[in-house]
Amino acid sequence: MIIDTTLREGAQQFGTYFDISLRKRIIIGLARLGVEEIELGWVGQDGLEELAVWASKNVTGSALSVWTPCRDQDLRAAAALPVDRVNIGVPVSDAHITTRLGLDRRTLVERATRSVLAAKLAGIKYVSVGLEDLSRADIDFALSVGMAVKVMGASRIRLADTVGVLTPLEMADLVKRFRDTLDMDIAVHCHDDFGMGTGNGVAALAAGADYADGSLLGIGERSGIAKTEELAAWRELREAKGRYDMAGLRRLCAEVAEPAGMNIPRTKAVAGSDIFSCESGLHVHALSKDPGLFEPYDPEVVGANRRLEVGGKSGTGAVKQMLRDRGVACPETGLEKVVEAVRNLSLKLRRPLSADELAGLVEG
Repeated sequence: MIIDTTLREGAQQFGTYFDISLRKRIIIGLARLGVEEIELGWVGQDGLEELAVWASKNVTGSALSVWTPCRDQDLRAAAALPVDRVNIGVPVSDAHITTRLGLDRRTLVERATRSVLAAKLAGIKYVSVGLEDLSRADIDFALSVGMAVKVMGASRIRLADTVGVLTPLEMADLVKRFRDTLDMDIAVHCHDDFGMGTGNGVAALAAGADYADGSLLGIGERSGIAKTEELAAWRELREAKGRYDMAGLRRLCAEVAEPAGMNIPRTKAVAGSDIFSCESGLHVHALSKDPGLFEPYDPEVVGANRRLEVGGKSGTGAVKQMLRDRGVACPETGLEKVVEAVRNLSLKLRRPLSADELAGLVEG
């Protein structure tokens, strides 16, 4: 399952600000997509209470959650919100425990267990504990924290690769170790500092994790995290077909890109404008016969369009097929000259040719 944290982790990205209207549109888009949990923000974030009240009345089918640090006053504030789940952050690496918090391990465990107990007593039914900086922590100690908070009533452990240093194989091993030790829900939060955020999220789910965090376009601190659109596409198209409604996902990504100050790369997986565009001779010729030869899924699934054109990389077969598809007659004896003309003009223009330009070369 997917926890989308665009409005929490994503909103922490440098220079990114979402107004309340956009936050509501993002929530509606995520609910339509069908993500299982939407993390609305963090305790103390401007407009969180208004947003939570609105979401509780307008969202069905997706659990609503908020994030809070291990502080009593923040837990009380979280308990007062109309949400289904509360995610508590608990640093477990020695560097964070000592340098950031000024605590020792024993005191950290006491604080974590006290926070979970306080959350349960405040009426929070589903408490999730995020083990921050787990990838640089003593795993035996982190497991002991997990066991302690489970005894206090926590429903989920969230394994955070806070600085994105794990590989998919390492992430899978980590999930299996926690899965074998703790009988509770397991989630992962995978940062993308080395470009493995989505890969680690997928590996975690395949290894038995119940949830993987993602944000739209992967926005978040530093290099961001796993990408919601990629996690959803992988699950929908490879694993759990029929679970997610992908039709509006590209539009939702585009809506987030502007306030995040991002230009979506044209070859960006799922959301890029040219992911189903082709001008390479071998590929164009094959795609014209059967798109499944070089496409992992139908473009319509994600609201995209197929675009086949000819240019400097095209051969005789591709040009011939393009002319036939466009109803342009070309004698077999003149085809080689047309191919040469296509390549020359394309290289001069530094782009593929339009249908009119291709027809013009034949007519000329």
